[in-house]
Amino acid sequence: MPSVAAAIRNILHPRHVAVIGASSDSAKFGGRVMHFLVKHRYGGRISPVHPTATEVLGHTAYRDVRDAPRPVDVALLAVPAKELLGSLKACGDAGVRCCVVLTADFAEIGAEGAQRERELVAVAHEHGMRVLGPNCLGFINPHADLALTSSVALASGPMPRGSIGLISQSGSLMASVISNAQDSGAGFSACVTVGNQADLEICDFIEYFIDDGATRAICVYVEGLKHGPRFLELADRCRAAGKPLLAVKAGRSDAGARVTQSHTASLAGSHAVWEAACREHGVCTLDDPEAMVACAHFLVAFGAPRADSVAAMSPSGGTIAVTADRLAAARLALAQLGPQTRSALCALVPPTRPLNPLDIGGLARDQGLPAARAAQAAYAADPNVGVSLIVVATTPQLEDKVRAWGQAAVEQRIPTAILFTPGALVDGARKALREIGCPYTNRMDDALRVIATAIEYGRMMREPARARTPHVAVNVGDVASGRLTESEAKALLRRAGIAPVDERHAKDTAAAVAAAAALGYPVVMKPVCRDLAHKSDIGAVRLGLRSASDVERAWTDIAAAVGRNGLDASFEGCVVQREVSGGVELILGARHDECFGPVVVVGAGGIYVELFDDMRVALAPVDARQARALIEELHISALLHGARGRKAVDIEAAVDALVRLGHLAATLGERLVELDINPLLVQERGAVALDARATISPHHSLPDTHHG
Repeated sequence: MPSVAAAIRNILHPRHVAVIGASSDSAKFGGRVMHFLVKHRYGGRISPVHPTATEVLGHTAYRDVRDAPRPVDVALLAVPAKELLGSLKACGDAGVRCCVVLTADFAEIGAEGAQRERELVAVAHEHGMRVLGPNCLGFINPHADLALTSSVALASGPMPRGSIGLISQSGSLMASVISNAQDSGAGFSACVTVGNQADLEICDFIEYFIDDGATRAICVYVEGLKHGPRFLELADRCRAAGKPLLAVKAGRSDAGARVTQSHTASLAGSHAVWEAACREHGVCTLDDPEAMVACAHFLVAFGAPRADSVAAMSPSGGTIAVTADRLAAARLALAQLGPQTRSALCALVPPTRPLNPLDIGGLARDQGLPAARAAQAAYAADPNVGVSLIVVATTPQLEDKVRAWGQAAVEQRIPTAILFTPGALVDGARKALREIGCPYTNRMDDALRVIATAIEYGRMMREPARARTPHVAVNVGDVASGRLTESEAKALLRRAGIAPVDERHAKDTAAAVAAAAALGYPVVMKPVCRDLAHKSDIGAVRLGLRSASDVERAWTDIAAAVGRNGLDASFEGCVVQREVSGGVELILGARHDECFGPVVVVGAGGIYVELFDDMRVALAPVDARQARALIEELHISALLHGARGRKAVDIEAAVDALVRLGHLAATLGERLVELDINPLLVQERGAVALDARATISPHHSLPDTHHG
């Protein structure tokens, strides 16, 4: 059987392709494939396979693939599901190296389809073949004039040739991206749909594109990864190779988190983990496939911006005013221009005009074009300017100005985002930019997205690559399975070196009174109840208890609250804790992500968890530098430093707790379902866990399910 690398080379650069299910009727899948092979002038041998025809679109047809000349590098199968295995076996008998399977109704429809999919792969491997699909839409290789796809996007216009490698789990999405690229001027080294990834999968093609000389950026549309750690390893290789890796991940919402027992599972849902993993490994994440390709086009043309700020100009005063507002709303900083830049711009425009953003319009005709060029050159020379945004409005000499801007940007690799605000009126200028390979956008939202992504990519590339933090194993002992009580969860934390607040577990009222006396008043009381996730939700937390009678009354109230909610059977008494005041409350959490492994989360804790979207997620374990950075990125970090007259607290204690929690999560591995410390009270000196909950799986290995 060919290696993965060899298989992909055979697929994307075949000398001989067979189309099983070929037809002259372009309304059929196999018919469209044949039409596109002919339309785009594929130069290799084409062997249509048809049960009765002797010729299809000028190419000799064969009743069986075994009758076609050998060797066949790639066979595309566009046949009904019931005929697929027979066709696949015929391909194996004919020595076909790889099969592209358009046929659907496999794993995507459930268990029965998944079993058929396993049989498909088994048959292919038995005959030494690799499979792309099933349930895919094929691929294109513009540099080889090869369109082995049924996508209707190939019916009009040429294949957009360029240096972006696209991998998509959705065929229709690939078609839309190709169609948009035909309009925008972006181009591809290859576009591949992987469908169900039964055999060849996303990571295989990322690896191919890393080594492919024709590819300078890689775009991926992901629904589910088969091997999360491999994806991250390849992301690191992309970074080392200087090839931007951009990704759109479906499933941003996490419906399952709404019914979990833990805040952590909600805060660190699958998409939050995806974002964190990508950020740590230099992957640009976006929420729109067309924007992803536009960003890749920009980065291929200009490389990574050298700074994080923007300089903007337009020949329209009103347009540039709106642009300034939109940049501010997008949290994109305007560059502080250096003295040489300011001097150069002051020589171009009246002294009353701001220089960034700059209104470059309203000048005499003989000054307009030279000033447009000079302003771009001044911005480009300023080291504080990461990206120049040029917002094109109706203006004299528009096409000449746009062509001059585009040529300078491309020739000198000046990161320049050109945005067209008029419609068809400026189609000539758009055409001019496409001819010279200069990216542009037609909507402010798209321009801002491109700029923000490019700046983020530049920032990631300027930072040193993060080394994986070595895992220090924690002696967790014999951890119980299932939902732990608060006391059990805190015992687990104590083993990791995270200090819980002083407390006693009382089985009855008398024991609670004795515990309070031993701890010293005031105290806090909470129920011990495995089936109760959020104790405060049912009014079962009592604070500020200052006497034995307070404790007795609290016991009665807590037992009643538990009873009202039908939890009597799991009521195991109460926890009595020393009441602690002051400090800043954080939430620390951990869970095992099914794709990327152990993760930690930190955010605003206590009652603020639901009120503020203030959290950070990272793959575990983390070192002190990473933990500190996560905490400092929180909005609540100002309180940790003593904002508004408050005393500063011990940030290093919070850092230490997060580091220790990461090692605990890594030690527990797949057994860790979820763990919360909420809140971790960070005091002037030290930090203590006031509450904790955890769920531990009894199994050492969890079911093999895909991320997302």
